[in-house]
This record gives sequence, structure tokens and C-alpha cells, in this order.
Amino acid sequence: MADAAGRLTKLAEEVLGAPLPVRIRAWDRSESGPPGAPTLVIRHRRALRRMLFKPGELGLARAWVAGDLDIEGDLYAALDLLAGLIWERPGGGGSPRAAVLRALARPEIRAAARELLVLAGAPVPPAPPVEEVRRRRGPLHTLRRDKAAISHHYDVGNDFYALVLGPSMVYSCAYWGTGDGAGAFTLEDAQHDKLDLICRKLGLREGRRLLDVGCGWGSMVLHAAREYGVRAVGITLSEEQATFARKRIAEAGLADRIEIRVQDYREIHDEPFDAISSIGMAEHVGRTRYAEYADALYALLKPGGLLLNHQIARRPIVDEEAYRVDEFIDRYVFPDGELAPLGRTVGQLEDAGFEVRDVEAIREHYALTLRRWVANLEEHWDRAARLTSPGRARVWRLYMAACALSFERNRLGVNQVLAVRTPDTGDAGQPLRARTWRPVAPGA
Repeated sequence: MADAAGRLTKLAEEVLGAPLPVRIRAWDRSESGPPGAPTLVIRHRRALRRMLFKPGELGLARAWVAGDLDIEGDLYAALDLLAGLIWERPGGGGSPRAAVLRALARPEIRAAARELLVLAGAPVPPAPPVEEVRRRRGPLHTLRRDKAAISHHYDVGNDFYALVLGPSMVYSCAYWGTGDGAGAFTLEDAQHDKLDLICRKLGLREGRRLLDVGCGWGSMVLHAAREYGVRAVGITLSEEQATFARKRIAEAGLADRIEIRVQDYREIHDEPFDAISSIGMAEHVGRTRYAEYADALYALLKPGGLLLNHQIARRPIVDEEAYRVDEFIDRYVFPDGELAPLGRTVGQLEDAGFEVRDVEAIREHYALTLRRWVANLEEHWDRAARLTSPGRARVWRLYMAACALSFERNRLGVNQVLAVRTPDTGDAGQPLRARTWRPVAPGA
């Protein structure tokens, strides 16, 4: 077992056909790789067994969440180096699993793989970490299954989210200033500006009625009621979020203007609303239900009513039917979540009857936001791990850092789509130069 790090480095380079750009430190304290590079720490041989039994993202994720695998040094630099070598290699076949299968066709690699089996120890698959969502059965996106998926992600403790998100308690892309970007404002300033931008795009003013779909901890409805005088309904599937939001609303003295419900968008049968905001919620809807989602929101708006759909988008692929959510995200972060290209989202909103009036791409803003959330988590690491579990905190750190890089590399985007239920008269009630997004004058 001597020099496990050197043996693993050699094996990895043979499989990948390229130098390993990170350093490895193994459980036997051996080290190998370029000095000064971020270090991949393999704390236990169990990490190898996890990767052998589940090659690809799931095996790596299980090793990371369990604490069998860690990174010392700059987390972003390490992820960037590994992504460039494996996940984004030209001709790399799209996944570590594909690289391994191609490599095993070569006799010398099969010999190296046998050595890896020896290094890994007992040929028994380790149990998955308790933070993992087990395989789900039945149709996607039923009311019951969606509620369970939302609970997994959001019902991990309001105090934990307060550490990560900060006082704004907004869990979606902030809207940063120009110039030096993140240095222009605090996270709270940028989240305030995002909420205010949405209110202005929706033309909110006193007397109007707003529905916030996926209201989270109530920040949007609070801002709209306090700053624009609207009456608002916020819906969420998270009991913890609803409890927190109601407390904030009561403390702000706005309980007569805001109602928070634990309710699915498919269960709303209210009188039509003047405006609907959906901020970071549509990613949970799923492609099999998106037409239903768009139809439901269209039906809930008055003629002339506006929808602001704020949604993460992925880049289109050649075979859209082959799209699958990566296993780490599906098992640990957003069970059953699905991302769609922007074009499909716009098309389905139009199919429902909406007239799309504006699309604003803000992907760089999300990279800045995620880096701030990661910094908050790292600053309060010990408390965050106590409030949930060390494994859960590790999930959030990895997924937020990896997503920041995905937005920076243009693998993911996020867009605000403003759409209107245009009346039969054809007058959408929108200004000729809408991008000014000025607040509506009192009495207008």
C-alpha cells in the first residue's frame, strides 16, 4: 500500500490520457502531483470503492458528502481544473464513466484497474450517505412527489438558510451593479435591487393584487406590499418556509395585505390576479408539466396582467430527448428538478397564450451571487454543519461552487422573461420603451 497517491496519479493519467493538474494526498499520507496545485485529499480507501461501484458523478458525490474525499486549497480552482480535464474535455465523451469505459478497452488500463481494486480494499459497495435521496417510484411531478422533493431541499432549517443567504432571505439570483460588479453593493443591496426590478417590470402599484409562485421565505411579497402597496398571495410547498414568512409578515405589520399558503400552483382557484411573479420556481416544474404550469398562470391573470418568470436555463443539446439531470443534483440537491433551454421556455409561454415582451439575461449576476453564498457558508461552517449535518453542508458548498463556475463558463444561464396576457383589443398596456422600468406614478 506504499505510495498510494503516486499509484493513483499514474492510474488517473493513464485513464485520462493527460497529466493530472491537481495534487493527490492519500490516506497513507503519501502525496503526488504538481507542487502548489489544489490538493485532492482521499481520506479513506472507501472513496475508491464508492467510485468503482458508481463511476462518474454519483460515486464522486458520495465520497465528497461522506467526507471520504476533500479539497485543500482554492475550491473553485480545483473544480475548474477537474472540469476542464474530465467533464469538458474535447472528445471526452461527456462523462467520466465514458472515459473509464473507453480506457478499459486497453489491456494496460485493465491491469491498472486491477491494481485499483487492490488499493480500494474490501470489494463491498459502501452505503450511500444519509443525505442522499433514494430512488423514487411512480410518475414525475405529482402533487405528492413534488411536495416531497421541495421538502428535501428547503426544509433543512431556516437558521441554516439564514447563514447562507444573509438577512435578505432570498434564494435566487441577485441583481448587481455595473462597473466592478460584486464590489458595487452588498448581497443584501443586490437582492433588494432584484426584487425592486421585478416589481417595476410588473408595474406594481397600490390596489393591485400579486401572486408570488414559490414565495420562499416571503421576501418578494414583503417588498411588494411594503414598497408598492399591493395585496399579495405567496404560495410554497415548504412548511418551514411558510412558518418563517408568516412570522416576518406579522412583525412587519403587513398581515392584512399578505397571505402565505402551503399550496401547489395547480391548486389555486382564486379570482384572477393583476400580476404574477415566479422567481426560481419553474426549475422544479419539469418538462412534462411545463405546459400545464404556463396554462395555469395564464388562467390566473386578468387580461392585461403580467407574468415575470425568473428561471435558470441550460444550453440546448443536439438530442434534447437524451437530456438527463446529473446524478449529484438529482440525488442530493434538487430531486426531480429539470432545466430547459430558454427557447423552449419562451415557446411554451407563447403556446399558453402569453405575449413575451422582454427577456433579460443575467447569468453573470448568478455567478456573483453564488460566490457570496459560498463565502457565507464557509464563514459560518461549524454552525452550519451543526444546524443540518456535515454532509448536508458539504452538499451545499460543492453544488453552489460548481454552479458558480457553470454560470461563469456559460454552461448555465438565468433569464427574466416578462410576458403579458394581452387583451382581445391588442393593447398590452406596455410602454413603448419598456427597459426604463420606472415605477408607475401614483394614480396612473
